[in-house]
Amino acid sequence: MTDAGMPTLRDVIAARPHVYRYLQRTPLYRYSGLSELLGTNIWVKHENHQPVGAFKVRGGVNLVAHLGEQERAAGLYTASTGNHGQSIAYAARAQGLRATIAVPEGANPGKVAAMRGLGAEVVVHGRDFDSARVWIEGVAAEQGGRFVGSTEELLIHGVGTYALEIVEDLPDVDAIIVPVGAGSGICATAIVAKAINPGIQVIGVQSAQAPAMQLSWASGKPVSADTTTVAEGLATRVPFANTQRIMRQYLDDFVLVEDAAIEEAIILLLEHTHNLAEGAGAASLAAACKLKHRLAGKNVVLVMSGGNLSMEQLRRLLAE
Repeated sequence: MTDAGMPTLRDVIAARPHVYRYLQRTPLYRYSGLSELLGTNIWVKHENHQPVGAFKVRGGVNLVAHLGEQERAAGLYTASTGNHGQSIAYAARAQGLRATIAVPEGANPGKVAAMRGLGAEVVVHGRDFDSARVWIEGVAAEQGGRFVGSTEELLIHGVGTYALEIVEDLPDVDAIIVPVGAGSGICATAIVAKAINPGIQVIGVQSAQAPAMQLSWASGKPVSADTTTVAEGLATRVPFANTQRIMRQYLDDFVLVEDAAIEEAIILLLEHTHNLAEGAGAASLAAACKLKHRLAGKNVVLVMSGGNLSMEQLRRLLAE
């Protein structure tokens, strides 16, 4: 940690043995079709290839590796729209711990089933992620358990290992576009990229139908906003102070894209990469399309943060 309390590149490097004990590096592929479409060199970082289908599992296994005996015995509690919960469920099962996860009403059924399949107890509570989070934090306190927030520093350290892989595999990367929900992914990417090469542009993207994190970053003060997005991984109603602080220091830009553009990007990714991206995972391509002229001729990495699209969403998109 730095004197200012910010995670550093050193923290990310220290997380690597814990992450690679359970997980493999993910591919970084250049796609000629997307590159031609956007007039630039488009690379996709396939975090959808993780065993739970999303990047967050890197943070989960790193956090669990640092728990004390009392915390392990008390069990883990968290809230999630799906991918963070799968991360904690996976990490808890790997270490033989109990995990209780609160999800909001209408949570992605595939993600809920995956969390339960990993051995977690899943409880439905509240209309959105933030309602579920406040409730389960109280339950954890009553039970003496370890509440795991979605932006804890140990999670950011673990997640940062994918950013290290990007820079190692593509040293001349010019820009990295990262979907933003609570902000662990964008913060980890920015910390690593800026420490290695300050010239790398780090760009965040959120849905215009769930803009709280982007509005807070742009205004420099906390802004709450309703979430009506189809991309549950981006559906944050209130900003997180620690990730906002990191983003304000490191981010080059943070854009909003419409849900319609995200859904179009899901189809483009399916067509050109033959990979299924969930809404959050496709948001990086939607942002690249919006910033097409600015990115022309550059080496651009799109983080496909997750691939856990529900069958209902897929059927609807294909039908349309």
